[in-house]
Amino acid sequence: MFEGGGGAVLRQGRDGETSEGCWQAPALRADTVLALESITKAFPGVTALADVSFDLRPGEVHAVCGENGAGKSTLMKIISGVHKPTSGRIIYKGVERRFSSPLEAEASGIAMIHQELNLVPHLSVAENIFLAREPRRGPLIDRRKLKADAQRLLDRLGVTIDPGCSVRTLSVAQCQMVEIAKALSLNADVLIMDEPTSSLTEQETTILFRVIRDLQAAGVGILYISHRLDELKAIVDRVTVLRDGRHVSTEDFAATTVDAIVSKMVGRPLDKKFPERTSTPSDETILSVTGLTRRGAFSDVSFDLRRGEILGFAGLMGAGRTEVARAIFGADPFDAGTITFEGCDLRIRDPRDAIAAGIAYLSEDRKAQGLAVGMPVDANLTLADVAGVANGAGIIDRSKEADVVRHYIDLLAIKTPSPRQPVRLLSGGNQQKIVIGKWLFRQSKLIFFDEPTRGIDVGAKFAIYRIMDELAAKGVGVVLISSELPEILGMTDRVAVFHQGRITRVLETARIGQEDIMHYASGCGERV
Repeated sequence: MFEGGGGAVLRQGRDGETSEGCWQAPALRADTVLALESITKAFPGVTALADVSFDLRPGEVHAVCGENGAGKSTLMKIISGVHKPTSGRIIYKGVERRFSSPLEAEASGIAMIHQELNLVPHLSVAENIFLAREPRRGPLIDRRKLKADAQRLLDRLGVTIDPGCSVRTLSVAQCQMVEIAKALSLNADVLIMDEPTSSLTEQETTILFRVIRDLQAAGVGILYISHRLDELKAIVDRVTVLRDGRHVSTEDFAATTVDAIVSKMVGRPLDKKFPERTSTPSDETILSVTGLTRRGAFSDVSFDLRRGEILGFAGLMGAGRTEVARAIFGADPFDAGTITFEGCDLRIRDPRDAIAAGIAYLSEDRKAQGLAVGMPVDANLTLADVAGVANGAGIIDRSKEADVVRHYIDLLAIKTPSPRQPVRLLSGGNQQKIVIGKWLFRQSKLIFFDEPTRGIDVGAKFAIYRIMDELAAKGVGVVLISSELPEILGMTDRVAVFHQGRITRVLETARIGQEDIMHYASGCGERV
């Protein structure tokens, strides 16, 4: 194992940046569980990792930090057998290994909780947790044991999910808990957690951290990726920073600060988490919702949105925030209520009606509902308004399309080696920018941002916040749905607080703190 702590050596160039290839990994220690030596990975048109080295100790939580595109997820996929390194060595339990598949890595004791959900929608929760490892009675699956074993894991995580229900009926946060249960079922020696809390509530995160401490006590080494840097203080022993696919530093977490980590991630000090607001809401109401009801999901929801306003939707998981947005967008039906947009009553039967009216929705699950991941960047950017790049005969004008795509790549600083690059190969932050670009090209007048910074780095977050403010300054109505209360407080003018499918209070953001939001989100009634 590499000697860690503050022992990483960085040779500084004249500009203060770490010189390429200058970091020297200290000698291998005897108590290593996993060591990476000079890992390099090249894809067509891009080098994702270059000469990355660090180690993991038994019972350690080792954070791996970096901006989107820094190579974190690629590195974890190499360790877990999804990708093979172009060069370099993986030393696992003292033996050089190169896993040919995730199943081989899992069989050896390395499990991974993926940032992007990796579940089979039509199977049950229990079947997903023990997929390809189902308990058997002779040639048949032992259904009773399968369900009981799954229930024990879910109980350990403190979640009330029926192990027999279909995964397709679960929310994103519930699916994330199933992914965690699936990893725990492997009894791994190395557990890779890629953004495990990105869709979890504060209470669920607390439960997960308790499980992590139990795993530490049992000697499990944990590689932990998160863009929620403040949460690392509670669990992390050491931290490694990657930037542009290269190793920047490895040090004890207690010997550094979150601000120092951020500076290393982005290569410069990041003084502010949120941009200065340049937009001021007008007195004109752009959206008025009255008595919106969908049985079993939300009831009697009423609110107004002013032109140029950023309105927050806050609340605990299952409070109805996303469900209301999807109903307004036409993705889900509702039973009662009226929607008035720009002074006209809308009858929205499906998303096509909403899009035609100028309403856009950025889903919290960008890969499943926001992007055509198998298609290239250019096709995704123009997907919401193909007619906007077509000629008079209805055929796509490739020159016009190229101009539009180039404009939005530059405007949103999308990092891609080519407009023809498949979207699935880009980082999460760049994928999210493409979804935003798609709706900007459509000239939307109202945009719902549902967990827009989920799983993306601080630099990309700042860029998205700035885009939201610029949209509001142009008179676009913006609704921000977020589980991160600092994000709600830092970016909104007002916040509608949800509890059990109802809006319990609409608050002026400038006059409140996190405790006020949590009070009404918990259904505690008026504050004294």
